[in-house]
Amino acid sequence: MDRLILHEDPRSGNCYKIKLTAAMLGLPLELRQYDIMKGDTRRPEFLQSVNANGRIPVLQVGHRFLPESNAACWFLAEGSFLIPEDPFDRADMLRWMFFEQYNREPNVATLRFWLHFVGEANLTEHQRGQIMAKRAGGEAALGLMEEKLAGEAWFVGETVTLADIALYAYTHVCEAGGFRLKDYPAICGWLKRVEALPRYVPMT
Repeated sequence: MDRLILHEDPRSGNCYKIKLTAAMLGLPLELRQYDIMKGDTRRPEFLQSVNANGRIPVLQVGHRFLPESNAACWFLAEGSFLIPEDPFDRADMLRWMFFEQYNREPNVATLRFWLHFVGEANLTEHQRGQIMAKRAGGEAALGLMEEKLAGEAWFVGETVTLADIALYAYTHVCEAGGFRLKDYPAICGWLKRVEALPRYVPMT
């Protein structure tokens, strides 16, 4: 495989899910770190050479660049045990990965960033006005995850898949955004199962 370089900020759950995928598959990743709080990904050199969209993570494969965290996870995991062989299970895995980006991440991850890193006092009036809606959206997403995991060990099938990795990344640090994990016992059990997997690495 070509040389793999992850352009990342280690505080990001989207970056972490790529590192966790690579670790579980035994794939070496070189890290290039940026500080999004200082606007590193908005600088001309980043926009011109890494991602014109000004965002991380970006997985560099040789001389090619692949933005979007779940696309990078799929690239790394294709053909491995993390992607189901059954076509329906594969599609169901993608369903949960889409859910992660469109339902869970915009609420849970955004509140973590605003409250834990930016600080509520530094938010704009518009951002402060969104906190209650994002809290409700995050609780709804966590509630759906809790309901799914109340009767099953994993999100798809009988073992871990990319759906679990994608959803784990921001869920296990959701309390930094004001959510209470103790309200979701099935999620707590699932977090422990992920953390007990061979080659699991914690978020730095």
